[in-house]
Amino acid sequence: MDFYDVIRTRRSIRSYAPNPIPEDVLNKVLEAARLAPSGHNRQPWHLVVVRDEEIKKRLMPACGNQKHVAEAPIVIVACGRKLKFNRGAYMGEMSFLMDVSIAFTHLILAARAEGLGTCWIGNFNNEQVKEVLKIPQDLNVVAITPLGYPKDVGFAEPGPRKTLQEITSVDKF
Repeated sequence: MDFYDVIRTRRSIRSYAPNPIPEDVLNKVLEAARLAPSGHNRQPWHLVVVRDEEIKKRLMPACGNQKHVAEAPIVIVACGRKLKFNRGAYMGEMSFLMDVSIAFTHLILAARAEGLGTCWIGNFNNEQVKEVLKIPQDLNVVAITPLGYPKDVGFAEPGPRKTLQEITSVDKF
């Protein structure tokens, strides 16, 4: 699949078929995240791959009771570690948020290229998710996505977006 088609047709999927994800396909998606760039190549992320049905059900309340979290064959929880390093300027130890988000974006785009749906979950309770998954205290959850084959809807072009002129400037704002 052409890279620009992947970007153009990626969308949030909230209904998943029960079809299992082949191990080689999952590994391609995880490998895409592993290869993501990070500041000073510190790679401050850890991905928790959740397949257990009971654990997925326990995650759902921690994710705003979004049912598609428990419906997908797999849920991926992206965690990051605060860096004891000031990359510069105002980001400081919170720069892990940027690095994990880059890796997570790689993951969701690779998933789309493999015909898998994702839905970037931002509505979650960090402490509850950490408790359910036994995530160490020095890590924080950055993003969560169900991962699976779309059930009722397919991939499509996005809805209305701002024009390039509305979101870009040249030489100065």
